[in-house]
Amino acid sequence: MAGEKATASVDDGVFALLVLSLAGYVCDHVFHLPAMQNLYLPLDGGQWFQYATALFCHGDWEHLSGNLFFLFLFGRLVEERIGSAGVVLAFLGCGLGANVISAWMLHEGTLIGASGAVFGLFIVSVLLRVRLEWRRLLEVLILGQFVVSQVMDETERLGAQDGVSHLTHVGGAITGAVFVAAISRVANGRG
Repeated sequence: MAGEKATASVDDGVFALLVLSLAGYVCDHVFHLPAMQNLYLPLDGGQWFQYATALFCHGDWEHLSGNLFFLFLFGRLVEERIGSAGVVLAFLGCGLGANVISAWMLHEGTLIGASGAVFGLFIVSVLLRVRLEWRRLLEVLILGQFVVSQVMDETERLGAQDGVSHLTHVGGAITGAVFVAAISRVANGRG
C-alpha cells in the first residue's frame, strides 16, 4: 500500500498536463466552445496568455493523441528525475520557448498544440540522465538515438509547407537544452 501511494504521487505533474490537454480538446472539439479559438496563438500578434494556452489546444484527435503519448512517456521520465513541479515547469518552459521562437521567426498562421513542449521534454529526459555510470549511459544511448533522430528529422523539414510547425519542434528542443543547463547551474550553486 505504501509503495502504491508513493508511486501515484510521481505522476501528478504529467497527469495534470494530460487532463488539461484533454479538457482543452473536449471544450474545443466536443462542446465547440467559441472561446477556445481565443486560446490559439496567432503568429501575427498574439496576446501574452496565448503563448501558454495554445499548448493545451489541438487541431484534431490524431494531433492530441500523438502529443499525449509522448507527453506520457517522456514526461514521466522527466518527472521521476525532477518531480511533479519540475515536469510542469519543463513542459511550460519548453512550450513557451518554442512558441516565442516560432512567433519571432514566423509571421503567418496560428500555433496550437503541445509538440514544442514535448520536443523539449525529449531533450530534458535525455540530458537529465547523463551520468558516468553504465546504466545511465545505456539509458542515454537508447533514448538519445530516438531523440536525435526526431530533432534531425524536424531540422531537415524546416520551411516545409505541410501544415506542421517544424520550427516549433526545433525551438522546443533548443529550449529543453537551455532548461537543463539552467537547472544544472542552480543545482550546482552557480545560479
